[in-house]
Amino acid sequence: MPVARTHSIALVGVEGHPVEIEADIQNGLPGLLLVGLPDTALREARDRIRAAIVNSREQWPQRRITVGLSPASLPKRGSAFDVGIAVAILGAAGSVPAAAIDGVAFLGELGLDGQLRPVRGVLPSVAAAAASGFRRIAVPSANEAEAALVPDLRVLSAATLEGLLGWLRGRPPAGPADPGDPVRLVEGGGRPLGAGEQAPVPAGPGPDLADVLGQPTARRAAEICAAGGHHICLLGPPGAGKTMLAERIPTVLPRLDSAAALEVTAIHSVAGVLPDRSPLLTAPPFCAPHHTASKAAIVGGGSGVIRPGAASLAHRGCLFLDEAPEFGRDVLDALRQPLESGEVVVARSGVTARFPARFTLLLAANPCPCAKGPGPRGACGCTPSVRRRYLARLSGPLLDRVDVKVEFMPVSRGELLSDATFAESSATVATRVEGARSRAAARLRDTPWRLNAEVPGSELRRSYAPAPGALMPLERAMDLGQISARGVHRVIRVAWTLADLAGVPRPTADQTSAALGLWLGVPR
Repeated sequence: MPVARTHSIALVGVEGHPVEIEADIQNGLPGLLLVGLPDTALREARDRIRAAIVNSREQWPQRRITVGLSPASLPKRGSAFDVGIAVAILGAAGSVPAAAIDGVAFLGELGLDGQLRPVRGVLPSVAAAAASGFRRIAVPSANEAEAALVPDLRVLSAATLEGLLGWLRGRPPAGPADPGDPVRLVEGGGRPLGAGEQAPVPAGPGPDLADVLGQPTARRAAEICAAGGHHICLLGPPGAGKTMLAERIPTVLPRLDSAAALEVTAIHSVAGVLPDRSPLLTAPPFCAPHHTASKAAIVGGGSGVIRPGAASLAHRGCLFLDEAPEFGRDVLDALRQPLESGEVVVARSGVTARFPARFTLLLAANPCPCAKGPGPRGACGCTPSVRRRYLARLSGPLLDRVDVKVEFMPVSRGELLSDATFAESSATVATRVEGARSRAAARLRDTPWRLNAEVPGSELRRSYAPAPGALMPLERAMDLGQISARGVHRVIRVAWTLADLAGVPRPTADQTSAALGLWLGVPR
């Protein structure tokens, strides 16, 4: 046949776009020409594909081969097109029946010996293929479990190009019960999680909120942030429990439902950090980058293939910035846009990638550069101006977007011993958090928002106004210049979370006053 067509998927961020691969074989000097905006990795596929076809005991056409990737205006990056190009070439040479490749999408990188090697971003690619009408997709065996997460799609997993070509020529594949066969056909969507169903919590000891002793106010603030998805800033001397508290906030968060789990898994798939044996992520992610991380490492980017950063890897979970003033000023300010919009937009020449980034921001900071803090012996020798300059590294616009601010104080031995009786476990707090989130979900069920922290200010005024007289504390604070208009909206959101935790239908003046105190908690 003169021209053969196969299909693959190109990823831009976490969005997949179908790509039609056309192969044309004509008389002329032997060679392979790739057109359609391929990057360097894709241009190098010519030698990989030729070696893989020859080593799979197939005949390489000794003529001029032209491979076109359409749409030609869409940049093609990575090695996931190798299998589709190889099948298209063999289809144009007449070695593979045209009917066998019709309606099949191909993903995978080829080794020189014909092995199908795993690639990143299989889950969003397979989801895009299903949304585009494909009902069969071929992937490397190592990506089978990830591809099978997408329902209404038949996944053909192959270990070698030779095995894949055998299936295309009519050899029946093995079923799920025969893992030793190089080619298997499995049905997608075979996961136990249903819509809205929660995954079981893994057994075994782990971090517990009850470990944070002597800081009852901070534990309460962590519960409020977990219930409403609010950002929190923790200020205090070393050893007071800031890092310990931040690391235990995920233990009181509910497990991800199936829709959120697939969304989070897709981001981690693009980043190439999915676990091998259990690709579906059901626990809220927790990312804690080092303070030397660059802006691209936090918000995403890259000169070639655009990868998600820590902000997107923390989607539906927590992003913890320990020693926050030590981060670069531009790195911290780059978080201002995703804190408002819930997504990161990375623009490069010819392409714009969008990554979801709706996370709970956890900031931890020492009160001064020496990190000794106040004490009975006056250990800290920093002047007030030095302290102000140090905390000023956290810009005002960034802190204006933080809903809860908590100051830690040094804890005495007696306070540690007495608080051990009152500290609640993560399981107890998680029950209250889940109840508060359920009440918020019932109130927001006909809206695109899931948590109180996601409701925009215009909707707060229009549809979710607090009880009459509840805003009097905020009005006084605005008259005194203590709070901005954005801060008012954030205080109202926290007040709604306090109302959900208390089980009252609407926030009252008590909830609003408490929320205002949490917003003003850290002195500036």
